[in-house]
Amino acid sequence: MAPHSIGTGTISFGLVSIPIRLYTAASSGNVSFNLLHAKCGSRIRQQTFCPTCNEVVDRASLVRGYEFAKDQYVRVSDDELKSLEGETSKVIDIAEFVPLASVDPIYFEKTYYLGPDKGGDKAYRLLADAMEKNSRVALAKFVMRGKESLVLIRPAKSGLMLHTMYFADEVRDFGEIDRGQSAKIKPGELELALQLIDGLSNDEFKPEQYQDEYRQHVLGMIDQKVEGKEVTTVGPQVQRAQVIDLMDALKESLAKRVASGEKRPLAKAKRDAAPAPAAPKRAQAAKK
Repeated sequence: MAPHSIGTGTISFGLVSIPIRLYTAASSGNVSFNLLHAKCGSRIRQQTFCPTCNEVVDRASLVRGYEFAKDQYVRVSDDELKSLEGETSKVIDIAEFVPLASVDPIYFEKTYYLGPDKGGDKAYRLLADAMEKNSRVALAKFVMRGKESLVLIRPAKSGLMLHTMYFADEVRDFGEIDRGQSAKIKPGELELALQLIDGLSNDEFKPEQYQDEYRQHVLGMIDQKVEGKEVTTVGPQVQRAQVIDLMDALKESLAKRVASGEKRPLAKAKRDAAPAPAAPKRAQAAKK
């Protein structure tokens, strides 16, 4: 089935306008459940209840309210919110182009595919090719479903993708978190950690090799129940974390990988013999 567009818009930069369509790029694979009445097995209905009037309220009687003080609300209508969107509600006005590496992934929220709308094929193709050649991504503001979002547009897979992003004041300060700055790392521990990382490293990310095993187990259990089979549940084995010496743990991890025949970590002698700095050598190897 052909993908269904969830909305339209216009990318604008300089005097160029590109009509586009938005498509959902990904969706959660979580297994959804309905709530049933345990007594009769019927699906329950959720109702909106007013404790002051002691009555069930239908949706037509609901209005939006913003709590500006404890139990004090100011009412805001949908029309008032809609009026604030203005003429820019469907215009993605590019503010600047930056290298993708300069954008921390913590700001990414959701992803959408962008496709050209009627009459926008050539301009869409031009922008995608120019951004790909220049290794840049675009930052802009865009109103989606009444909410203004910071968005990033990037060239990918011969097209354009749009990522909605968090604003700076929506991202919590990492400085408030204890990050173990007082811990002292020994040179030997760092060397072993680097070897372990090298042994676990690959040149590219292959998402297809990772599967949601929990979801598969849940669906398998549901199939058994539908077929009328009895399901035996076994509680998860809770293992206590053992406090062991960090150096011993690193050595044991390396030894297990070598014993299992997996990708061998770089030998210490080879690492020591490598010319400094290491970064240029890696870069040269990648070009071969």
